[in-house]
Amino acid sequence: MERWLSKYSEILYGIFRIVFGLLFACHGAQKIFGMFGGVGVSLTPLLVAAGIIEFFGGVLIAFGLGAGYAAFIASGEMAVAYFMMHAPGGFWPIKNKGELAVHYCFAFLYIASKGSGRLSIEALARKQRP
Repeated sequence: MERWLSKYSEILYGIFRIVFGLLFACHGAQKIFGMFGGVGVSLTPLLVAAGIIEFFGGVLIAFGLGAGYAAFIASGEMAVAYFMMHAPGGFWPIKNKGELAVHYCFAFLYIASKGSGRLSIEALARKQRP
């Protein structure tokens, strides 16, 4: 399977980055705009800050504009969210309902290590330069 899929690894990575970025932006939109069943800006300052990181970080990750930096910050935010909100509920993420935070944390750490990739605004800008 790896030999066949490796031909598409750059495209698959781009799709992975776009999907995770957009889904993360939706979490931010819940917090700061009240979209998708969220409550909006009547949150605590910490949740507003989290919403800003999630929304704008997710957009940057999805479009591939400084995705490595944005993903590193988002990964850290998810680690903090896990330890503040979920870990007190027990050790195992499946039991303390923190598996989504763990998924995002490690997905964004991977994106931070790879950067924006070929399907990104950064790659498009590099092609446009003389």
